[in-house]
Amino acid sequence: MPRLESTTRMQALMAEAFRECDAAAWDPGRRVAWCSSVGPVELLRALGFAIFFPENHAAMLGASRAATDLIPAASAEGYSPDVCSYMTSDIGAFRHGVTALSRVDPSITAVPRPDVLVYDTNQCRDVLDWFSFYGRQWGVPVIGVSAPRGVGEVTDDLVASVAAQIRGLVSPLESIAGRRLDAGRLREAVAVSRDTSILWRRVLSTGEARPSPLTFFDTCVHMGPAVVLRGDPRSAAYYEGLLAELEGRIARGEAAVVGERVRLYWEGMPIWGRLRDVSDLLARLGACVAGSTYCSSWVFDTLDPDAPFESMASAALELFITRTDAVKERILAAEARRYSVDGIVFHDAKTCPNNSNCRYGMPGRLAAGPGVPSVVVHSDLNDLRLHSDEGVRLALEGFVEQCTEASP
Repeated sequence: MPRLESTTRMQALMAEAFRECDAAAWDPGRRVAWCSSVGPVELLRALGFAIFFPENHAAMLGASRAATDLIPAASAEGYSPDVCSYMTSDIGAFRHGVTALSRVDPSITAVPRPDVLVYDTNQCRDVLDWFSFYGRQWGVPVIGVSAPRGVGEVTDDLVASVAAQIRGLVSPLESIAGRRLDAGRLREAVAVSRDTSILWRRVLSTGEARPSPLTFFDTCVHMGPAVVLRGDPRSAAYYEGLLAELEGRIARGEAAVVGERVRLYWEGMPIWGRLRDVSDLLARLGACVAGSTYCSSWVFDTLDPDAPFESMASAALELFITRTDAVKERILAAEARRYSVDGIVFHDAKTCPNNSNCRYGMPGRLAAGPGVPSVVVHSDLNDLRLHSDEGVRLALEGFVEQCTEASP
């Protein structure tokens, strides 16, 4: 599978962001906020916080295959092995005194100590439990938004409720930051996030091409700036370059999967510790995973700098993970058509029930209704004790063969 030339630039940009956050933690004149990945990032940018995303850190632990050995340290403190393995691997790393950031830069020996931890429970309750652990460790405030889940229609009342909670964060964050919120800086941060989201959506949309110039596994890597640098102009600049590279591939007819003959869609979390293995397996089978719900979760192109609080609230409510099954089914049927896929791969992640959508009959309903076949692979995002290489291989090989036989 050809490597995207932008990868080197992306790695340098991410390393730069991590070093900046580490430096801020050692600077008495700076303040560091930890934020959940789809939390009110723009508000923190506008107040001048350096921002650290523990979910990104946990994914790095998973991708390095260190997570499985770290999780038992969290279990020893009473964290069930059945709860989010992002959380338990991150807590385990803290207890072991290690950080995935040192793999990027050996001079970074610990995660940046926060002055405040800011969450949004639109993903799950685990982010609050996770952040509360560190709040107790360091005696720092843990504040955030308790967003509703199982959202059908995103109503004005729901938006107003969540927007009010985000507004309620302003005063305590101003006290911690030691400055007042500047409305112009907030509008600017929201505008940058919106522009980045538009570019990221265009990057993901290149997967609609036949053959696709990228795969889900590429986007799992290249979504880094959309998460870590959301609201920072460098993220938008990066995606402009990546988009140009992908459009060049399309113009030349270059495929991410040479000999692409089956197109798939990935629903659910990545298997971080086996990302390369699963990517290589599917490439050998001529199967391209052209799109995913996971990487689309960082598309917030409805953000509006003229209505920052309301549009941040809407973004939180519209997130795929927060929606009812009926809404998710409509989205998946539309995505299957958009990417012209032959089937969907559902990842049933043992420790992530909130982002495993195959447990209540959805695959069968999609097959019976829109006629989209699927396969379920059983694994986990970080805990490889819950993964079977042979089981995943057999499931994917059988499904690709099924899709090949069904293709006209």
